[in-house]
Amino acid sequence: MTERMAFTTNRLDRDSEKRTESSLAAALAESTVTVCLIAGSEWLVTGPEQAPDPRFGAADAPGLGADLSHAILLGRTDDGTAVVAAPAASPADGGAVRAVSLRALAMAGTLDPDLEGQLAQAQHLFHWNRRTRFCGVCSGPTVGEAGGYRRRCTACGELFFPRTDPVVIMLVHDGGERCILGRQPNFAPGMYSALAGFVEPGETLEDAVRREVLEEAGITVGAVRYHASQPWPFPGSLMIGCLAQATQDTIRHDTTELEDCRWFTRQEARAMLDATHPDGISAPRPYAIAHHLLRAFVEAG
Repeated sequence: MTERMAFTTNRLDRDSEKRTESSLAAALAESTVTVCLIAGSEWLVTGPEQAPDPRFGAADAPGLGADLSHAILLGRTDDGTAVVAAPAASPADGGAVRAVSLRALAMAGTLDPDLEGQLAQAQHLFHWNRRTRFCGVCSGPTVGEAGGYRRRCTACGELFFPRTDPVVIMLVHDGGERCILGRQPNFAPGMYSALAGFVEPGETLEDAVRREVLEEAGITVGAVRYHASQPWPFPGSLMIGCLAQATQDTIRHDTTELEDCRWFTRQEARAMLDATHPDGISAPRPYAIAHHLLRAFVEAG
């Protein structure tokens, strides 16, 4: 299977700046509209496990318990087809329609990459809309506008727009043959990953990398280089992947946040990626940006 990062392909034209209050209703009225349905935190799909399909027609939606009054207009495909997402009921067991979490779909790598990116966009927006039902200024109820891309307070008129939380994730190396990986208590047995943390207000990405590495590993960092980014809709982050060079050797990790943190050689990192490490130590799966940061370090040697 080709290694690819999840959620990074999405060719929809979102046209978010030109939406009107009729854009969603007009899209739902089109006979060709595609509707993706989410039940709780799981997406409804049909088809075999090796080729799941999350697309339904507007005529199918009512029978699946869809609530189109809370639909979100995601955008339009290259051929102009409108794509909408809406909450729905959980499907009956054993039927043609089943519910699968987005994380499970991404880990399996069986969903069309473009559809995977569209579901990530939708899941992020559903979470934001659910968390912004009341005004943070006056506590009044808010209503969705612009097809789910804006909310307005019905009491004071304050406008709210979708937020994305930036997270730096960094593969720290010594400029030679070693890199630092850490392990959180909730990780799968034997898995180590890159260090990561939220960017704080008034902080550059480079300084966020340096601060997080110092806090988690007790290591100072010099040069920081951007590598790639990944939307992460759990619930609404953007993972900003960096390669960072350590300026010291001794690790003093935060035992509250990390179960373990240590140096790994390039040979060990390669074995982790290949699932051949003699101690059974593993790396994150290809769907996660941490895997690709580690791969970049391995292939640079």
